[in-house]
Amino acid sequence: MEIIKAQHEHIQDVARLFDLYRQFYRCPADLALAERFISERIERDESVIFLAQEPAENPGQAIGFVQLYPSFCSVDAVKIFILYDLYVDASGRKRGVGKKLMQKAASYAKEAGAARLDLLTAHDNLAGQALYEKQGYTKVNEDFYAYSLSL
Repeated sequence: MEIIKAQHEHIQDVARLFDLYRQFYRCPADLALAERFISERIERDESVIFLAQEPAENPGQAIGFVQLYPSFCSVDAVKIFILYDLYVDASGRKRGVGKKLMQKAASYAKEAGAARLDLLTAHDNLAGQALYEKQGYTKVNEDFYAYSLSL
């Protein structure tokens, strides 16, 4: 498997996986929305997306992605990245794809000068939580509540 930084030519592959990711979180299937959203992030350079692809003997088969958003932590006065999306297609599960995507995200953030990589996950995403903890992530949300304002 190969992990590459997604570019314009990978939008459809990432969008297919992004649509499946959204369905995992109980959103309705909407490939057009997924393609538009991913296209905007890549074209506007608003996120960094890494794509896991099968080896050359099965070219073009995208099996997972991770999406990072650059940000800052004012309290610590440091640059951070938010790992917002991670998805591995059923064909790539139990093969270390998620682990490799997480490692690529961490190495990219470190090389970009970030002090840390933050993420949120659903309480019932036990497989994701196990993966994150194996990669060295620690739960830190006991001190803060998450709030959101719909605009």
